[in-house]
Amino acid sequence: MRMATGLSVLVLAAGGIGHAVVTSLDTGIDRIDPFKDMKNRPQAGHGTNILVVGTDGRDKIGPAEKEKYRLGGAPCHCTDTVMLVHISEDRERASIVSLPRDSYAMMPEHTDATSGKHHQAHPVKLNAAYAEGGPALTVRTVENMTRVKIDHYLEVDFTSFMRTVDAVGGVRICTTRPMKDKYSGIDLPAGTHQLNGGQALQYVRSRHVDGASDLGRMQRQQRFLAALLHRLTSSGVLLNPVKFQAVATTMMSSVRADQGFGTQQMLALAKAMRGFTPASSEFTSVPVADVSHPVKGIGSTVKWDPVKSRRLFQALRDDRPLARHGTRRPGTAKLVEVSPRQIRVQVFNGTRTNGLGRRIDTALRATGFNTTQAPLNAGGPIRSRTVVAYDPHWDRSAKSLATALPGCEMKAVTGQGPTLKVTAGTDYKGVTPVRAEDPQAGEFGAVTGDQVVCS
Repeated sequence: MRMATGLSVLVLAAGGIGHAVVTSLDTGIDRIDPFKDMKNRPQAGHGTNILVVGTDGRDKIGPAEKEKYRLGGAPCHCTDTVMLVHISEDRERASIVSLPRDSYAMMPEHTDATSGKHHQAHPVKLNAAYAEGGPALTVRTVENMTRVKIDHYLEVDFTSFMRTVDAVGGVRICTTRPMKDKYSGIDLPAGTHQLNGGQALQYVRSRHVDGASDLGRMQRQQRFLAALLHRLTSSGVLLNPVKFQAVATTMMSSVRADQGFGTQQMLALAKAMRGFTPASSEFTSVPVADVSHPVKGIGSTVKWDPVKSRRLFQALRDDRPLARHGTRRPGTAKLVEVSPRQIRVQVFNGTRTNGLGRRIDTALRATGFNTTQAPLNAGGPIRSRTVVAYDPHWDRSAKSLATALPGCEMKAVTGQGPTLKVTAGTDYKGVTPVRAEDPQAGEFGAVTGDQVVCS
């Protein structure tokens, strides 16, 4: 959602309304220096890399809106959204990579700018870097994790998100199935919806719609960003000076940027991106090996896939596309609601057949499931039925897994958590290939913006 605000600043400027209008907005941007005294930085690649972060600013929302849109609680003073945006050297493509806020990260050695206390390198969740050291430590941490040199920094207070959506007249999104989350308050039937600012905030904040949790939320944020870009480039906002200034002023009201990312730089970049459309953008999330990696003193973290993530960030450094542009053939795999790559699975062998657990783990992983790759013996008597045990909060994920294991028995276990458990029985006949509904393609599961907006 912060990306929707940050990147839209460039899209609006590309409308060519005039240098004077955009220059007048520059006074609303709070300038910071997140690169001060940074040493041993990664080597620069091709194109431009922008780190976009969103901070929790619910303390600026009024009581009525807090209650209506379920925004209770205290702000965390941390980053709840982190995106790495790569603008290609030819200015014809934007690659947006979501970094899970709970990513396992190693905080670099640093000195607290406020207290002066020196801290050795230590493990944290990614969103804690901002809490400990603000923008500078956040940039250092991301650069250490990705080896991608950050050229610019944009920070947006998420409370302006609602105002921005309202300023453009709402944004249209499509849901293929009902979407309900008692925590965020979202309650949408299947179909097409024109969301106002408050509803849009509920949509992009929802984490309990299915077992995908934050990974699913990042996909919805990406889908919403594509829809917002479509709205900006097709609604006439860019051609109407009054609308332009109203929307741009709303966006700029809570933006913080590095000192080198001024009006001149934004205008130059925006002019080069004048023909930008949703089809020019591509979205993905960093490849994940474990969505619930336990770390003592920190809790459950998201652990990146070391091999695939290295290849992803190398592609950004080399200025290569992440998605296959165009429509992908669906193939013969069965359609499921939740992408198998978002579903964590532990396999147990409930038979006396040696190696069966390993074969099932391998087969599930081959069709995309995020298995532990460490199958276990179930113990006890021989099981005649293959069972999928799941927490009711992740019932949609369980249905996707059950589709891959035809004939299995589904067993709800309250409090089990996000990891689904498969216990193989003597009735096991094999794994049926499945695929997600979203048109993910390419090595990194990236999609282009035109693939995810409403047709």
